[in-house]
Parts: sequence; structure tokens; C-alpha cells
Amino acid sequence: MCGFVAVYNRNRVPVNADMIHAMTNTVIHRGPDDEGIRIDEHVGLGFRRLSILDIKNGAQPLGNANQDICVVFNGEIYNYRELREWLIGKGHIFQTDCDTEVLLRLYEETGEDCPTYLRGMFGFVIWDKKRDVLFAARDQFGIKPVYYSETSNGFMFASEIKSLLASGKIDREVDGQSFYHYLTFQYVPEPATMFMSISKLKAGHTLTIKDGSLTTKPYYEARFLTEDTRSYSDLVEETRFVLEDSVRLHRNSDVSRGAFLSGGIDSSSLVGMLQRLEPTRTFSVGFDVPGYSELELARKTAKYLGTEHFEIAVDAHTYLEALPNMIWHMDEPVADPSAAGIYFVSQLASKYVKVVFSGEGADEFFGGYNIYREPHSLRMFEHMPIGMRKFAGVLSNMMPSGMKGKSFLDRGSRPLEERFYGNAKIFSEDEKRKILNIPNSEYLNFKPARDITVPLYGSANFYDDVTKMQHIDIHTWLRGNILMKADKMSMAHSLELRVPFVDTKVFQFAATIPTKYKVSSDTTKMLLREAMKDVVPPDVHSRKKLGFPVPIRVWLKNEWYDWARGLIHETDSSIPWINKSYVLQMLDDHRTGKYDASRKLWTLLVFMLWHQMYISQIHPIPSISSHSHRQLVSV
Repeated sequence: MCGFVAVYNRNRVPVNADMIHAMTNTVIHRGPDDEGIRIDEHVGLGFRRLSILDIKNGAQPLGNANQDICVVFNGEIYNYRELREWLIGKGHIFQTDCDTEVLLRLYEETGEDCPTYLRGMFGFVIWDKKRDVLFAARDQFGIKPVYYSETSNGFMFASEIKSLLASGKIDREVDGQSFYHYLTFQYVPEPATMFMSISKLKAGHTLTIKDGSLTTKPYYEARFLTEDTRSYSDLVEETRFVLEDSVRLHRNSDVSRGAFLSGGIDSSSLVGMLQRLEPTRTFSVGFDVPGYSELELARKTAKYLGTEHFEIAVDAHTYLEALPNMIWHMDEPVADPSAAGIYFVSQLASKYVKVVFSGEGADEFFGGYNIYREPHSLRMFEHMPIGMRKFAGVLSNMMPSGMKGKSFLDRGSRPLEERFYGNAKIFSEDEKRKILNIPNSEYLNFKPARDITVPLYGSANFYDDVTKMQHIDIHTWLRGNILMKADKMSMAHSLELRVPFVDTKVFQFAATIPTKYKVSSDTTKMLLREAMKDVVPPDVHSRKKLGFPVPIRVWLKNEWYDWARGLIHETDSSIPWINKSYVLQMLDDHRTGKYDASRKLWTLLVFMLWHQMYISQIHPIPSISSHSHRQLVSV
């Protein structure tokens, strides 16, 4: 796992080596082991390395024999040995045993089709000097990030936004539309970012700069196949086989490995399969508030599986003290409180291992979220006349916020496309109008949240409602929230996080599972649970999904109340378009128990703190170590 930067200047404008170094050094946490820089007239590449494979020979930027093709690559290619043998058969000669050289040779052999051959997690940039082309790609599901920006001279790329900002060439301006979407999704949906002039390369896409122009195109699309005639027992067997194969492949590394362990089926399954292949260290995190910790459950699972187990408990003060560091590493505001869990457990794991397994993606692929049971619970509304369904919506609007039954009537009165925007829906369109302190006329410039999901629903017309929800989450929530926080919070501690569930072969199989074997009215991930029956402890097999509970609801009423109130007051001048009085009232209503506003408050507070740090630049950011080995290559 590493971090890279790339600069392409138009009109042969030379790239400044000091700028590349500044951009690269900003992400030293992604690669503390080594630095490499290549300047080739109007193109510059920079790299920070976390050594995982072929530690002695895997330095980057890596060029071919003629030095006319060069790559910087962040990630892991799990089928690189298989590709290496195929490329040797094609006549390619290898100088290293690292997956980076396989990527380089694969590009020489297949050109811009190379991502279609890859099984892994990756973001990379290839400089093809012969063709004067810069080529970039991001993995199929968006495990690894690639950001880019157009400047007055050309284009810049990086593994993290902070590298682009370190160039000094990019304005720190909030994208109003992105903020508007953030209030709904709790993150900014790709390809936008919270910065006006910075974009994300979409998952499963490539990018090409030729003749000074940038184009992107998809090379992979996650599609479900809803018709399958295999028996349940055959599907159980195949689930076990495909997951064991993925875990085996994800073990590729020349350094120590471990795994995160909670009390649920996903991480327990990974640990169970991994423990059968090698002795495994496991790591867990919890909070010191009753009802908000899975440490005891994880401890029991670790004992059952026989792992060497480590754990950490976090209190309100420790969480709040680390929050600015977390937000700095995240680059953009991502208002998922559970990001702290990954941050702290990564901090713990990094003391013992360099690579860790985690269970992200199982819910999206195998139907694990409790909200996927909603179509079952709302089935009664399908048989109601349209007029009666509309009346249920009217009745819901008349009920006060937080009243029992209000949400049920609201959801039942509307079709899926109008109520499900992915796993998080923080503020409604009406609520956003109350938060934003701007003239009504300006709302006409903002596109509603549905603009993100309508095209996705359009490509899922023939799916049932549960599969539609999975489709939406895979294209929004998984890449914008789940994988984003996993990458940034683990790399904050120079820890490589691997997600064996998020694998093309795993999805290829999971996409064929009939909905009746994924979700029922009383359980989720039915097939996965059955397949892992002999791998996990008996109590884990049937345990309902808990999510990752974080006690922000409790802390905002007590330990964090004064901090939150002070932060809201501080943002009055720097973010004048947020209705401060409305947010303060929300905080007081939450404290008195009028209703639970914790997720709404957290979404705003995270943005405010991020704005102080990245836009106003009035909040201190972590210092960056200058102790690094630097290698400069000029060609």
C-alpha cells in the first residue's frame, strides 16, 4: 500500500521537482519506507512506498528497460503470479517479483485494456512517453482512491487530496452542490469531491490524457444476474469455495498479517478461514459506554478460533482528541462515526502487523443490512389503493418528528426510488432548506439527492427491490463511505487493509444468489451464514447484524455538548450560509431528549471541523515527518 502523485503539463512546461517532493511528502503516512521521484520534462511522478511485496526490488516509479513507460501504483494485484506466468509465455522478461512490474508488462502487452485483467485493489498512473499519453485507472469497486484536478498548466493526480493541495496550484473552494449532497448522503458521491476543482476517478473507470485533453470511460460494471436454478446446497458449497479462494489469494505478502474482529458474521468468517491457513492475530475496538461495545463478543470468538487477540476501548475524551487527526486523514468530510473504530483499531494493529484483513463489502454483496428487510415489512402497502398510500404519507407529515410510526408510514407511502438513496439518508430536502441560510432562489441551483440515484435505478429496472437496494449501495455507499473510511483510517497508521469480500470473483458469484437466499423477514445474509456455519462459533452464526455502534448520541448530550456548542458558534463567520440558530436548537433538543438528532448533528459538526482545517485553515493539522529517504530520477 502506497501513495503516489503525478503531474502532466501542457505545452512541454517543465515540472518542478520541489513541488513533486512537497506533494509526495504530504502522504508519508501512506508510504513511510521509501520515496521515489521521476521528472521527465513536462511529466512528474512521485511515490511513497509501504513495502509489502518484493521488499528489496519493488521501488517506484518503476520504468521498463527503455524507460519510455513508467508506472506509479497504489494497491495489490492478487492474481499477479498468474498474470506473470502468462506474460512470460508472451516473451516478457521480469527483473523483480513484485506486482508493480506485472502491471507495467501487462500495459506493454494489452495497452489500456490492462485493468480488465486485474483482480485486486488499485489506483495507478502510467506515463507512456512514446505516445505522450498519461493513463490512469481505479479498481472495479473503488477500494483505492484516485483524485485529479485540472490546473492552468495541465493536470495533477494523487492518492489523496492533500497532495494536490500541497502543490499550491489549487484553490480551496467548497463545491456548493457537493455540500448539498453531503447533507443527504454523509459523504460526497463520486466523481465530485467537496472541493470545487478536484474530482475522483470513478470506480471501474480509466482516464486518458492525450493531446492535452482528458477523457474517462468505464471498463467494469457491477451487474446482478437474477435468474439462477442451482440448488440451495450447491450455492452454500460454492459460497464457501469462492470465499476461501479469495482469502487464500489475499494472503499475498512478504510481511506479517492479521485481521480485525468484531462480534459479527463477516469478520468472524474471515478470521475463521484465515486461521485455518496460518496462525492469526486479531484486533478489536469498543467504547466504554454500556451497550456500545462488541469487545466481549469478539473476545469469545477469538478464544473459540484460537487467535492471538488484542483489543482497545475508547472513551469520549480519546475519541474527541483524535477527531482532528481523523478528519485531516479523511481529506473530505465523511460523517460516519464508525470511522473512528477503524482509526483506533488500525492504530492498535499497526504495532504488530503491516497487513490486516477486514470484512467490508459482505453486506452489499450478500444482503446484510437490516434495511434490506424493509421490502418485507412494507409489503402490506403494495396491496393498498394509491389514494390510501398517499393518505399514509399525509398522515406521516402531520406527525411530530421522532413519533413512533411516522417513519413507517412515510416509507410505506412512497416507492423505493423515492425513499432509498443508499444506507444513509441524513437530511431530507425540506430539512436542508432549514439548515442553509441562503435565499430561496438559490435552491433552484441545487440538484436533489435523487439526481444521484435515478440513473442507477434506471440500470436496475428488472431487479427486485432488495437487489435494487444492493445495486444502489454498491455504486454509492460502498465506495463513498465504507471503502473510503477503510482506506484513509488504516493508512493513517501506515497499515494495509485488505477486503477479501470486495473481490471481482466473489461478486461474480454473489450476483447470482436469488434474493430468497439473501434476505427474509427475520434475517439477513442467509446463504453466507449457512456457508460459514462450520467456520464460526455457533452464536455468531445466528447473531443479528449490530453495525458498529458508536455512542455519539450519549456523548453529544453529555461530554461533548460544550465542545459542539462552541464549534457551532466558531463557524458563524467562516460558514455564514449555515443557519447557526437552527443547528443550536437541534443540539439542545437532542440534549433534552426531544428527539435523537445525533446523526444530523454529527454530519454538520464534522463538516464544520473539516472546513476550519481545509478551507479556513484555522485549525492545526498533523505535522509531517521530514525523515524520509529520497530518490530523484531525471530522464
